[in-house]
Amino acid sequence: MIQSKRKWWVLVTVSLTVFMAMLDITIVNVALPDIQQAFSSNFSNLQWVLNAYTLVYAAMLLPVSKLGDIIGRKKVFLLGLGIFMIGSLTSGLANSDTWLNIFRGFQGIGGAAMMSLSLTIVTSSFPEKQRGLALGIWSSAVGLAIAGGPLIGGALVDAFGWRSIFLVNIPVAIVAILLGMFVIKESETNRNGKIDIWGLIFSTAMIFTMILAFIQKSVNGDYAWTDWHILSLLGLSLILLIAFIVTERKVEQPMIELSIFKNWTFNGANIAAFVLGAGLYGGFTYLTILMQNYMGYSAFDTGAKMLLISGFTIVLGPIAGIISGKIGNRWLVSGALFIGAIGIFVMRYMIKAPFEWSYLMPGFILLGISNALVNPPITTAAMSSVDKEYVGMASGILNVFRQLGISFGVVLLGIKLTEGYNDSLNTNIMKVANIPAEFRNQMLDVFHKAGAFGGSQLFDSKQVEVFKDVPAFDEMKTIVFNAFNAGMQNVTLLIGIFLLIGTFASAILIKNKKKTQNEN
Repeated sequence: MIQSKRKWWVLVTVSLTVFMAMLDITIVNVALPDIQQAFSSNFSNLQWVLNAYTLVYAAMLLPVSKLGDIIGRKKVFLLGLGIFMIGSLTSGLANSDTWLNIFRGFQGIGGAAMMSLSLTIVTSSFPEKQRGLALGIWSSAVGLAIAGGPLIGGALVDAFGWRSIFLVNIPVAIVAILLGMFVIKESETNRNGKIDIWGLIFSTAMIFTMILAFIQKSVNGDYAWTDWHILSLLGLSLILLIAFIVTERKVEQPMIELSIFKNWTFNGANIAAFVLGAGLYGGFTYLTILMQNYMGYSAFDTGAKMLLISGFTIVLGPIAGIISGKIGNRWLVSGALFIGAIGIFVMRYMIKAPFEWSYLMPGFILLGISNALVNPPITTAAMSSVDKEYVGMASGILNVFRQLGISFGVVLLGIKLTEGYNDSLNTNIMKVANIPAEFRNQMLDVFHKAGAFGGSQLFDSKQVEVFKDVPAFDEMKTIVFNAFNAGMQNVTLLIGIFLLIGTFASAILIKNKKKTQNEN
């Protein structure tokens, strides 16, 4: 009975920590204006408040998984919790944007340990019969944190200021550490295990340079993919990947056992995780911009609206874990991604300027159902497709694919948004009559510099104050809103394509595990 209760307390502990780790990727978005005001930061430094955490977090997912296999998952998990807590405290007390960025990077180390090892701890704590339910609850914590970040962040910033989004982690981390010390059992360790130093260096540097290339493209919208800033990082990442593969084939105890990629189910789960990150989670950024900058919702109200997506995970996440054991992961993953694709195409069909909540709500409901149903079977498929000795590796790889997908999606969707916005802006402003060419060119320059993120706030700024008496000024606002809508048409189309790719890839690659006689 005690052992039976212990595993559920383990699940509570790791779900709590996973929620914190994923929340800190999204929660900061709504606090950026306050942080910028507090430190008088420029846009580049401000972006690194987000990117420092994401960059280190992604790069450390594989190393901490391997370290857990060698010295014990409980030790590394609790150490990660301690690092995360210290990083949160120092971030909350930072007296400059530079120090905040440094502490956010340190915090990312802890977040990676918490995220990656929590999955292996849950997998090893539950028997196969209950694993689907447990992983469903774990996945619900992930989905809820990603979608609920704006709401929680908005509430904390409004009530207590931007520092509270970091300091709130302290009491939660203390509770999680105390629980973890008592309820989590230490895993079996490989006493003869050795750290694959070159594999560690190559894999960490490969992920670091790839994510950094995406960040450079995101921060510098005028850079083409062929710009040397981007191309050199992507080229270096490819060289490091080749070096990593060559190294892993030769060492006795590799960082990653490459043979696990011969498993089609494992590959299908990782592709599904990537497209889910690129499409749905990457798209959250631009849905947030739409609601805040063009529909006039506050940060808190935007978060509340996003709960329509995340709220389904509370109920459907655990149920999805149970269902996956009945019908198999294959059809649940592909079916859930297909529901998400339908949701995004419904939204694409309905959305238009001036924007209204009723245009988004049906799509949000379908995306919420998709998000709730898809995470548990992806996780179950990946973890159950490898031998027990490789679950740590599998966890790290799955999380890397999800995070790479998010980073890639944010960049690519941002490019498509900007392309649609600029093309529509250029075409429609030239059609406006009764306006001097000089003013038209000046306003076009202002709108381009503000970019698609400018929104309605742009028309209340000093930048356009001098144009308010110009004929057709009100028509200009309509043109800008229609331009953003053109960009969102591109964004939603690309998200739908991502989700459809995942639908077909998972249906083809993921194989349902045959039940043994003992499982029936």
